[in-house]
Parts: sequence; C-alpha cells; structure tokens
Amino acid sequence: MSGMDIKEVLQYLPHRYPFVMIDRVLECEAGKRITALKNVTINEPFFQGHFPRHPIMPGVLIIEALAQAAAILSFRTMNHRADDRLVYYFVGIDNARFKRPVIPGDTLTLEVTLKRHVRNMWMFDATARVGDVTATQAELMCTIRTVDDAKGE
Repeated sequence: MSGMDIKEVLQYLPHRYPFVMIDRVLECEAGKRITALKNVTINEPFFQGHFPRHPIMPGVLIIEALAQAAAILSFRTMNHRADDRLVYYFVGIDNARFKRPVIPGDTLTLEVTLKRHVRNMWMFDATARVGDVTATQAELMCTIRTVDDAKGE
C-alpha cells in the first residue's frame, strides 16, 4: 500500500484543472481498495453558482471524486497509467445516498473498494466522509475503453 502526491495522481488520471477531484492518495492496495483526499475550498469554480450565498458541493461532483479514486485504483490494479488512448466511463451508479452537505473547508475522505472486475467492467463500493461522518455512499460501475481517434469515440 502506498500513498501518492498530486504529481503521481496526475499520472493516473486523464483529468486536468478544473476537473481533477483528487488531491492526494493516502493508501492504494491494487486490486482491493483506495483511500484518497479532496480538499474542498471556496475557490472551487462550482461555488460561484452552487450556491453563492450558501455554498454546497454538488452531489454529482462528490460522485465524480469517488469515480476518479476508482479510476486510480483500476489503473494501479492494471499496472497502467492514464494516456490519451484510454477513457474511463461511468456505466452505472446505484444506491447513491447524500447524507451530509459538503461545504468549503471540508476535507472529503474518499474510500473505494473493488467489488468485482470482469473483463472491462469494474464494480465498486464507494463512500465519501467528512471526518467520521458519511457524506455520500454509492455503488459505482465503470469501464475503461480505448478511444478511436478516427471516429472520435
């Protein structure tokens, strides 16, 4: 199990600012689980409109942060780094629950556990916490696909 700073995180994610939702990986056990951090600051671009007088991190972006942690776990499990040919897609999100608002100043601890990996399909249990309090839970299903530049897919 090893942690990763932001430089290494960016080697495993195809995302870039303003869409990188992982600041640091605390632990990553290939084929099993990952624990990552997202520091939520008032400088996040989405707070300008969601909601200016009562800033709350959108639930879909919390799910996105969990999916990015899952992507790092998948790539580490495959012993592969992100490149321009691979895209990590959501296939399904089940049983998503939002239990606590996430606000500026919070640190999200993202915990993702691999449930199953069959061919290109990856299934995960995912939880985002602020301190010891669960903010979001979901079951995620993702796939890794090769981009065909000729078709743009």
